[in-house]
Amino acid sequence: MSTTAIGIDIGGTKIAGALVDERGRITQRQQVATPADDTAAIIEATAGLVRSLEQEAPDEVVGVGMACAAFVDSRRGHVWFAPNLPWRDLDLADEVGALVGRDVVVDNDANAAAWGEYRHGAGRDCDDMVLVTVGTGVGGGCIVDDRLLQGAFGIGGEIGHVALDPSGPRCGCGNSGCLEVFASGTALVRSARELVTSPSPIGAALRERCGGDPEALTGQDVTELAQQGDGASIELLEDLGARLGQGLASICAVLDPRLVVVGGGVADAGDLLIDPARASFARHLIGRGHRPAPQIVPATLGNDAGIVGAATLAREAHA
Repeated sequence: MSTTAIGIDIGGTKIAGALVDERGRITQRQQVATPADDTAAIIEATAGLVRSLEQEAPDEVVGVGMACAAFVDSRRGHVWFAPNLPWRDLDLADEVGALVGRDVVVDNDANAAAWGEYRHGAGRDCDDMVLVTVGTGVGGGCIVDDRLLQGAFGIGGEIGHVALDPSGPRCGCGNSGCLEVFASGTALVRSARELVTSPSPIGAALRERCGGDPEALTGQDVTELAQQGDGASIELLEDLGARLGQGLASICAVLDPRLVVVGGGVADAGDLLIDPARASFARHLIGRGHRPAPQIVPATLGNDAGIVGAATLAREAHA
């Protein structure tokens, strides 16, 4: 009998949801705007989206999974802290579950994305895998011996906050020199804007792209210029990739995965980012030259990974 699970991705501006079948395919999508700074309203909007998707389901709904950018104890469905939402010490699974009349699974968005890629994407059937998401920040999820690494309090796998340089710039987490400071989309834009405001002639294409206004420059601009052959933009992605590879080597010294999957919006740059990351990774990997090295590959599920992973976690929780 065919069955469906519901995956929900709760973000700072929108709540996206979908019906997901057993093979990880999305069959129906819906989304609503995230109510501003109102926990009760966000919970009600999420529950409303679940109810709406249930009505569209062509067959039995076997579970509801939710992903959010937060420190989450998934075993309790408890959110400790969400930087982009007004959530502190919130029993999210219980709150939404009470409104929809179902048990609900909740996890960090990068963990959910990692599970999606593991079950249905680039990491399929690889039981030791790391996903790193390079977007506005740097997130991650780790699969160890066929299990999602969560840690004692549900905060395991925060790859973006491994320190590369303790004397480096301050990170949004409060510490200094985190991988996220050097290898995120935010870091890419920061470096590009610095180049625009410098007198260097190599920034000419970037200046033209933003009309001389550095605040108008985006990461997508840098990626598109690099794809068109702009040397400065290529260098910016190479620098980002080098830092990413360095950070991944540190992660692999601890976890020793078979596979590293790179996702997130900045990963749309493809080999312009991943090739420098591979080269840097090879230079920093512990035991290099005397051990098998994990592959580094692009993610395949794109922005759907979190939704697919959340739905899959819910399906498996109720199996």
